[in-house]
Formats: sequence, C-alpha cells, structure tokens
Amino acid sequence: MKPLLLIPFFLVLCIGSGCTQIKIQKTPRSNSHNFSEQSKVETVSLTLNLTDQEQNVRERHPLSLADIQNKYHRDILTDGPRTKREIALTFDDAPDANFTPKILDILKKNGVKATFFVVGWRVEAYPDIVKRIVAEGHILGNHSYNHANLPKLKDDAFHEQIIKTDRLIEKFTGFTPNIVRPPYGNVTEKQVQWLMTQKKIIVNWNVDSLDWKGLKADQVATNVLTHVHTGSIILQHSGTGVGGDLSGTVNALPKIIDDLKKEGFKLVTIPELLDIPAK
Repeated sequence: MKPLLLIPFFLVLCIGSGCTQIKIQKTPRSNSHNFSEQSKVETVSLTLNLTDQEQNVRERHPLSLADIQNKYHRDILTDGPRTKREIALTFDDAPDANFTPKILDILKKNGVKATFFVVGWRVEAYPDIVKRIVAEGHILGNHSYNHANLPKLKDDAFHEQIIKTDRLIEKFTGFTPNIVRPPYGNVTEKQVQWLMTQKKIIVNWNVDSLDWKGLKADQVATNVLTHVHTGSIILQHSGTGVGGDLSGTVNALPKIIDDLKKEGFKLVTIPELLDIPAK
C-alpha cells in the first residue's frame, strides 16, 4: 500500500472509533479592528496580573522566628559554646509559693546554681522568694510581666511588659537583669531590635523538658537527658497556673543533676555559660 493511501484510512478509523484526538472547530471571522482591541485587553490584563504577582513577591513579609534567630544569632542565644563541658539549667515562670521553694531546696542540696526567668506579677506576689533566689546565688532573667505572647502586642504594650518587670526586679533585688526570655520563645524582628537598644540579650533554649504538660518525673528526665550536649540550655519551669502540676519537674531534678554530673558536666548559670555580664 502506498503511504498517501494511509491518510484517508486513518481518518476513517478515528471517526469510526470515536477518536477525540482530532478536533475541527470553526471560529467566527473578525475584522482587524476587533482583533486589535481584543489584543489590547489581553495585554493589559496580562500586565496587571504580572504586576500583582511581582508586587506580592517583592512585598516585605514578617520574618519567621527561625529566620529571626538566624539573622540575630548573636542576640538570640539558644546554647553555649562546645569548648567546655558546661550546661545551664533554666526555670521559667518563677516564682510561685509551691514549686519554686522545692526546686531551690534541691539546687541548694546539690550545690548547683541555675537561672530563673521571672514573671513580673509573680515578683509582686512573692518578693521573698525572689530575694531567696538571688541570696542563694542564682541568676534572674526577665520573662515579661504577665506571660504575654509578645508578637501580638503593640509597641507600647510590649515595652511595658519588659520595663515594668525590670522595675519590679530592681525594687526587690537592687538590680535589673540584662537577659530576657520571651514567653514561648516568641518575638518579632522589631522587638529584637528594641531589646538590643536596651542592652538586653535574648536567651531561649535548645533542650525542652516539656514539663509544663504535667509529665511524670521519668518523662521529664528522659526529655532532658536524651537531648543534652556540651553547651545545652535546658528549659524547665518553677511556676505554674491554677491546677498546673510541676511535681514531675521537682522529682526529676535530682536525677537530672546526678546523671549530668556523672557524665562530667558542670552545671552553671546563663552568664557563666555564655560569658556575659549577669546585670
């Protein structure tokens, strides 16, 4: 069979089998004027779409917390150097009348100094415990006035959270701390920049005990001991809200201290670990 004879045969085969690969569509004829106007509309529409997309890409979006920590890695610290076998125990939401004294008793018994990030209204409520923390050689840090989620605050309200807590700490201890831990570790770039103007160093953590969940002692200890390394900053809590239970923290602390010491770690305060001033 000659090649040219195959074409009509193929068309017949497609039509007979319902083939939809080949479509013939008649389009109405338009004069050159209408075509030109349609082209202009399509061109304008395409240009607007591209402009919108470009604007969306170029628009300045807030940095994520990870981006902020990376950009300000000298001002937001999550761990210390790997050159010395040192680890820092830190306790958030201090003080309270129940768990904080128990934690202080354990630290004193084991000869360990720690860092307590205090909440302003708790400082007002339990000034004697704040004074005890300082008297026993521990370090204080600012943890806001009422544990606010700082990125949700306007500038003035954010500033008040830090300044008011500093003033309360100074009232009962005679000094203001130079370290801050934002509640939940959350902070915006603008807030970081303001804290820098106040000579504040932001200290977060790289080992989370998750004790705020009310975990049992063995769970708290496991969360800490399986993740620590030289230079780690461990997050625990020494104060909680109504109905909160930090018994797991209290009961796990002796084992955590003992195991870390056996592994050759020295337990130090944040200023010691990071080689920064305490006040």
